[in-house]
Amino acid sequence: MMLRLLSVVAALVLCAGQSLAAEPIKIGAVVSVTGPASFLGEPEKNTLEMIRDELNAKGGLLGRPVELILYDDESDVNKAVLAAEKLIKKDQVAAVIGATTSGSTLAIMNKFPAAQVPLVSMSAAEKIVNPVNPWVFKVAPSDRHAVGRILKHAQAKGYKKIAILTVSDGFGQAGREVLKELVPAMGFTLTADEVYGPKDTDMTAQLTKLKDAAPDAIICWGTNPGPAVVARNRAQLGMKTPLYMSHGVASRKFIELAGESAEGLMLPAGHLIVASQLPDSQPQKVLLLAYTSQYKDKFKGDVSPFGGHGWDGLKLVAKAVETAGSDKPAAIRDALEKITAFPGIGGVFSFTDKDHNGLDANAFEMVVIQGGDWKILK
Repeated sequence: MMLRLLSVVAALVLCAGQSLAAEPIKIGAVVSVTGPASFLGEPEKNTLEMIRDELNAKGGLLGRPVELILYDDESDVNKAVLAAEKLIKKDQVAAVIGATTSGSTLAIMNKFPAAQVPLVSMSAAEKIVNPVNPWVFKVAPSDRHAVGRILKHAQAKGYKKIAILTVSDGFGQAGREVLKELVPAMGFTLTADEVYGPKDTDMTAQLTKLKDAAPDAIICWGTNPGPAVVARNRAQLGMKTPLYMSHGVASRKFIELAGESAEGLMLPAGHLIVASQLPDSQPQKVLLLAYTSQYKDKFKGDVSPFGGHGWDGLKLVAKAVETAGSDKPAAIRDALEKITAFPGIGGVFSFTDKDHNGLDANAFEMVVIQGGDWKILK
């Protein structure tokens, strides 16, 4: 009897040991944890690590632990390229999440078809998924939908003349192309088209030209810190022309940088930053409030839609692994493309072979900054 009991115990210990020693499923990430884009990348890193820990606490994926191999590209395109190559060639990951910025994603994305490893970008530029690259997906809502939401609001306000001010990086260039297409297509006159550099610290010259063009509204397209400079310079010039910002500034950091100059500015943003204001019938509300609470408890800071991109990226890859029953890159790719009605932080995702973003304009809510906080724009 004792011999039999010892055999059972030995078998259990062996099984437990085999489970603990199971080969991990390796998922890579390229994130701008430091550098100018760190306000985007830090919440992404935090969220990716939080979800990894959550998955492993529940037994991992397919009974195997999840190993997140995350590299900081320091907001540098060249370092993003090196990180992507390392993940593909040295680490041999099953999938990659990243990069943080559109410029870095555009620089690395063409490496993934050759390697036959799926990439899930956290960046917004439409060019990432249009035209469709079989191995590249993205979770950030597209520029086209953001521009559409802004222009529909401008139409409702009766505006006719629009001026644009865009940053000269990958995100700004992609947004500028869509703006130049949709502004006239939706019946507006484009009265001025100005550009600024990502490191510029004064936009007075550009804003003066926009003011002289006498638009009904101005759309600024960029990510911090440039848009905050635009907001402050606009206030210094005493300009009252309504100013729309892009979804690239939908974080508390923008309000901190712009200060009182942020008051009254409008932009399209994910539902996360106004989750408590959403009706109970909104399909993401419960998830958004849960993520907000989980993030605040763990990191003692505010959530942002950018951290939400990290949630969506890793959760979607995890869903694909479970659906495929495999960590083979090709199986993950195939499973990603078939995910439908998946509630995430950025929206409800439904991918197809013709749509590797899986979101529409409903991913955005028009918001206004009032009293130093976000309010749904009625």
